[in-house]
Amino acid sequence: MEFATFADRVAAIDAEPADLEIVAHVTDLFEDAGADLAVVARFVQGRVFPAWESRTLDIGPSACYEAIARAAGTNVDSDDVEDRLAELGEIGDVAASYDFGGQQGLSAFTGGADTDDLTVNEVNTTLIDLAAADGSGSQDHKVDLLFGLFNRCSSEEARYLARLVLSEMRIGVGEGTVRDAIAEAFDVPGERVERALQVSNDYGHVACVARDEGLEGLDAIDLEIGRPVQAMLAQAGTVTDALEEWEEAAVEWKYDGARIQLHYDPLEETTSVFSRNMEEVTDALPEVVEYAERTLSEPAILDGEVVAVDDDGEPLAFQEVLKRFRRKHDVAKAREEVAVRPVFFDCLHADGEDLLAEPLTARHDRLESLLAGKEGDEDDGAAVEPADVEGLSLLWTTDDPDEIEAIDADALESGHEGIMLKNPDSTYSPGRRGKNWRKRKPDVETLDCVVTGAEWGEGRRATFLGTFELSVWNGDALETVGKVATGITDEKLAELTDLLEPHIGAEDGQVVDIEPAVVFEVGYEEIQTSPTYSSGYALRFPRFLAVRSDKEPGDAETLERVESLRSA
Repeated sequence: MEFATFADRVAAIDAEPADLEIVAHVTDLFEDAGADLAVVARFVQGRVFPAWESRTLDIGPSACYEAIARAAGTNVDSDDVEDRLAELGEIGDVAASYDFGGQQGLSAFTGGADTDDLTVNEVNTTLIDLAAADGSGSQDHKVDLLFGLFNRCSSEEARYLARLVLSEMRIGVGEGTVRDAIAEAFDVPGERVERALQVSNDYGHVACVARDEGLEGLDAIDLEIGRPVQAMLAQAGTVTDALEEWEEAAVEWKYDGARIQLHYDPLEETTSVFSRNMEEVTDALPEVVEYAERTLSEPAILDGEVVAVDDDGEPLAFQEVLKRFRRKHDVAKAREEVAVRPVFFDCLHADGEDLLAEPLTARHDRLESLLAGKEGDEDDGAAVEPADVEGLSLLWTTDDPDEIEAIDADALESGHEGIMLKNPDSTYSPGRRGKNWRKRKPDVETLDCVVTGAEWGEGRRATFLGTFELSVWNGDALETVGKVATGITDEKLAELTDLLEPHIGAEDGQVVDIEPAVVFEVGYEEIQTSPTYSSGYALRFPRFLAVRSDKEPGDAETLERVESLRSA
């Protein structure tokens, strides 16, 4: 296909406001693409390489401006291009505003055939060469190659070449459009195209298979070790919503780390680690490679997190992970400064078998089997440190909000972000942010409560008050609405103990009464009716936020306020 033809068809798409008509235009383009179908399917999205590949053109705006200026003539420089960009606002319009062609010095790139019509294949081949340029003088070479393309472009071709090079195609064609166009153009079901795209992340390849091999070919596309897929994503949600929709929830700790996807093949002796955006980060994370080599005995694709840890193996803040993630130089030195460990929570592929369509619990069982080297024991539901199997994130399945609250408290006490809630029967949907995975929603409301009791802690927290009884006013009386023990560091517990100890009244073992003197600001997920507390209500998932030193006990919330929030 001539690049001018592609540019004309893309211009028609660019001018079309209706989604259905855009799909129709892309469908026609695919039907007419011939041998260039794979390239066209990527170009129309503004891609040069398949979505899973880490290759990039690695050419910035300034280099593109220089190439445009050189092709535009001797009286144009990069500053002129930038000035025109400021005026017109879009690089495609800038490129289209110049009269290209006729500049000299292209024989090294075009064999002297400067006036030949440019083809889609030539553009693709040149851009691949451009991406491969490396080392000393590579940027100049990139500009030369790009200049050679612009010098052969019409105004309309230049418009979309500039957009393509700078990943600014912006013609209203997204992944869903391409999926639907493939289905329409080659008469295959859209959901089967969707599955093939999910496991391959290569729209060009899927388009060609749909055209040349039909449904049978699409169904034969599977996961491939070394070729990353998009990560399944979570949305915010509450425990109540999860239990109402699923009857029971699978609960995991939520780690404050960076998402990774591990691809391991002991037969080929290959290990690859990819980021959430499918960028390869293998070299930056040698601990993950070492973990795979000592733990796994069969090919696998695993989904997980990499967490920064201190010398005692305790988790560090996410910012520490960033010091290691995508590190390309001085990795050994960075490793000495910040250690990381992987934690895996899902298994997408094991020993030649794709597991995307398996329920979550089955995938987790397979994961545990892989990491432990044997079938895992049945979980008794108790909230335990997930270090029984190295690198395994434990999964609890329960319909009990109190048990979920205990798991959440353990996660927070262990230095993690909280919990994830998942549908136990859910399949793995790459790239989807659906309701089957939920991050427990941050507290949407707060209450200022009087502290009226507490409990001494245990173990290393035995000298601290660690669980605090919360109350609100009902007239002149204080009524209990819950207890808070989460969201509090050891340092903060020490401060709170010093603050509250002078107000301790009666003691009964570990339980103490506290005279009304201190007000806590507390976040919570929801308010439920409950016979456990004297108010008749209970704060679900309460979290300590701050001491309200600016408030006296009499300024705390009332039961009327609690009831109004409950009914809201």
